[in-house]
Amino acid sequence: MKLLFDLFPVILFFATFKYAGARPDDAALWAGELLGSSTISPAQAPILLATVVVILATIAQIAWVRLRHGKVDRMLWVSLALVVLFGGMTLVFQNEAFIKWKPTLLYWIFAASMGFAALVLKKNVMQSMLGAQLQLPEPVWQRVNLSWLLFFLAMGALNLIVAFNFSTDIWVDFKLFGGMGLMLVFVVAQGLFLSKYMDDKDVTEDK
Repeated sequence: MKLLFDLFPVILFFATFKYAGARPDDAALWAGELLGSSTISPAQAPILLATVVVILATIAQIAWVRLRHGKVDRMLWVSLALVVLFGGMTLVFQNEAFIKWKPTLLYWIFAASMGFAALVLKKNVMQSMLGAQLQLPEPVWQRVNLSWLLFFLAMGALNLIVAFNFSTDIWVDFKLFGGMGLMLVFVVAQGLFLSKYMDDKDVTEDK
């Protein structure tokens, strides 16, 4: 359920793009009325409408978290700032390149934050997040932290490769299914890697 909530803006972005893409002429009219422009082409309209929707959906997501829990995670604020900034530039300049950069910058900010915490603050982000549930040797925590940092760097680079070497339609598919699929594969791989340490812990406790 939480996964669906986290993906809520991306799912709406995808759905809006596909719906508008199936009705390009109508989408151009809708986008023109919404943005006050008469120069929007049917080819541009789907990504512009999807960008409007993802901005509004991200704002709504954060408002819900604030009302429900009283506190919003810092990275959600970062995501909002990026989507408003780069989504806004996409709408103003009617150039989809801006919104295509947003996922990469978010991934790289995650990676940079983890690197800064490890090198400067001497803090292991993954251990801080999962330490209450998992008891792992220090070298293993370091490997887990580094693997996530590298994963975020790779995902940011992969987003740029897909965004600027394939069609926008393929990029939108990748943004939802590719990103989610690769994340799932990575999490499963992490689970398999850590399972031997959890098994060792269970054996120790039984003794």
